[in-house]
Amino acid sequence: MKVRLDKWLQVARAFKTRSQATRACNLSRVRVNGSIAKPHRNVALEDRIEVEKGEWNRVFIVKELRDKPLPKAEAARLFEDQSPPPPTRDPLERLLRATPAKREQGSGRPTKKDRRRMDRLKRGEDGG
Repeated sequence: MKVRLDKWLQVARAFKTRSQATRACNLSRVRVNGSIAKPHRNVALEDRIEVEKGEWNRVFIVKELRDKPLPKAEAARLFEDQSPPPPTRDPLERLLRATPAKREQGSGRPTKKDRRRMDRLKRGEDGG
């Protein structure tokens, strides 16, 4: 049986959607057996899949191939999880990292253009 990497990552619940898995592969955040993998790569049994998710690197050893969604309890049998424990998140640090969107008092409700600009700033994109 052949299973695409992006499908397997979604079925194994490493990512919530297949498009998120595809995006991670295209951004070189997924490695299979030590090499950067494209989303269309076929997964084989005993492959070592490393996924970068922010500060946490997940490591999976493929034990079963499936391309159809499974219940969450059964999805865990698809892989052996060799990931280190997730880093502890300090809620205060997360709040300090986020820059608040400020507006002058009394300037009224933001226009659609203003809201788009604020959304870009929140995402960290260039406001150009």
